Amino acid sequence: MPESLSLTSMLALILSAGFTAWITAGLGLGGGVLLLGIMSFLLPTPVVIALHGVVQIGANVGRTVLMRSFIDRHIIWPFLLGCILGAVLGGQLLMQLPSHVLDITLGLFILYATWGAWPALRKSTLWISSVLISFVSMFVGATGPLVAAALKAQQLDRQAHVATFSALMSLQHGIKVLVFGFLGFQFGPWLGLLAAMLAAGVIGTWLGQRWLAKRQDHDFQRVLGWLLTLLAAQLLWRGVSSLL
Repeated sequence: MPESLSLTSMLALILSAGFTAWITAGLGLGGGVLLLGIMSFLLPTPVVIALHGVVQIGANVGRTVLMRSFIDRHIIWPFLLGCILGAVLGGQLLMQLPSHVLDITLGLFILYATWGAWPALRKSTLWISSVLISFVSMFVGATGPLVAAALKAQQLDRQAHVATFSALMSLQHGIKVLVFGFLGFQFGPWLGLLAAMLAAGVIGTWLGQRWLAKRQDHDFQRVLGWLLTLLAAQLLWRGVSSLL
C-alpha cells in the first residue's frame, strides 16, 4: 500500500470502488464518473486518472470476456487505431499541464457528464471520434458517456451494444494505462490498493446485479447527480484556488 495514504483514505477508496461498481451493475449509469470524483477528492488528479484507468479495465474486461461472441469486430479495429493515436497525443500534452488546469478540466467534465447531453457521433467517422475520445480520456479519465455516444450511431442490438461497449472501454483504458507507464508513472507502489479496489469492484458488481436492478432508481439518480456536482465543485475550487 502507498505510504502517502492514510488507512482511512485507502479504506474509502476500496469501499468506493465496490459502491460505484454496485451502482453501475444495478442502474447502468454513473459509477465510473462517481468513482472518478471520489478519487479526485483523495488523490492528485494525474494519479487519479492513471489509477482509475486500471480499475475500469477490471470493471470492463469481465463483461468483455463473457459476451465476446456478441462483439462487433468491425468497430474494434478503427477504434483501436484511433485510441492509440489519441492516447499518445494526449499523454504528451498531459505532462506539460499544471495540476490546477487538470483539476478545472476534470471538474467541468464531471459537471457536463452529470447534467449535459452527449450528441450521437457520426458512424462514418468512428476512428476520428476514437482519437478525440482517447485524447480527452488522458485528462478526464471517465469517457464512458462519449464512447456510448459514438457507439449509439452504430445502431447495434442490445447485446452487441453492451459487449462492444465493454470491449472498447477495455481497449481505451488499457492503452491509456500503457501510455502512463511509458511516460514514467510508477504503478508499483499502488498495486496493493489497486488489487483491493478491483476485488471490491467484483463484489460490488455481484451485489448490484442482485439488488439495485429490482429497485426504483429515479430518486437515486437525483441524489447521485447532486453528489457528483459537489465533487466537481470541490475540484473546481481546488483548481481555481491554486491558479489564484
